[in-house]
Amino acid sequence: MNRVSEVFGIKYPIIQGGMVWCSGWRLASAVSNAGGLGLLGAGSMHPEVLREHIVKCRNATDKPFGVNIPLMYPEIEAIMNIVAEEKVSVVFTSAGSPSKWTGFLHDKGIKVAHVVSSARFAEKCEAAGVDAVVAEGFEAGGHNGREETTTLCLVPSVRRAVSLPMIAAGGIATGEAMYAVMSLGAEGVQVGTRFALTEESSAHPDFKTLCLKLGEGDTKLMLKLLAPARLIRNDFFNKVEEAELRGASADDLRALLGRGRAKRGMFEGDLSEGELEIGQAVSLIDSLPSAAEVVAQFVEGYNMACSRMSSVGPI
Repeated sequence: MNRVSEVFGIKYPIIQGGMVWCSGWRLASAVSNAGGLGLLGAGSMHPEVLREHIVKCRNATDKPFGVNIPLMYPEIEAIMNIVAEEKVSVVFTSAGSPSKWTGFLHDKGIKVAHVVSSARFAEKCEAAGVDAVVAEGFEAGGHNGREETTTLCLVPSVRRAVSLPMIAAGGIATGEAMYAVMSLGAEGVQVGTRFALTEESSAHPDFKTLCLKLGEGDTKLMLKLLAPARLIRNDFFNKVEEAELRGASADDLRALLGRGRAKRGMFEGDLSEGELEIGQAVSLIDSLPSAAEVVAQFVEGYNMACSRMSSVGPI
């Protein structure tokens, strides 16, 4: 058993990303039941909605599951109190300083992993005492690092910087990709896009169907003056691109974004004016399997890569 599996008490070191508007209790419990670690996406839930999903997830699985919490969430104290009250065993944090809440969560017996986009922030995580770090590269969907460092460059850099158990994320949609990042020093993977496009994902069916048609270059990192997000090209994307090209300010972009645009796109299915977030690995995906099938495919692909490379031998 590797360190990631040991820390979180799971069979396979495969973590489902806690994606807004995709990661509800059905997806999280399905991944956990299949041997991975399912995460609820608190970033798109009001506090009491999160509590409801935690209760439903616990009723649907007896395996470990967790909650992903963006630390810039406006109701962060209420969210943290709920995960403590509900005795959630794992929290993945992102978009903020890991030092602020790690002690609080540890005092409640909760394991903590923090998502980073640079080795410098990984070092801060180690100093803050987190249990694991997620090195997420530029290929990832949703909110992303400003550094635009790719996963294959970030993972070995973070591995050199810290001794923590490390999980790789960004552009990982197959077991073969899992093997690649493990060979660079990762001890597990966090997978978003592949799990977003499954039967149990709470994303709108029209959003899922659109994603199956996307190719290379159909997503791009935008809104860099706010919180960088990888978006699908649509009418809203074009408006953002036009605004950025003419030198729009952060306030201009904030006004253009408005409120609830990600929900409008990914959850309600407005493919024209919604904010549609997905990772670059979407171009590799052409089906909507169950979450359990995805976990099985990862395990099979990883094991096949191990066998293939052992037969190749040294060069």
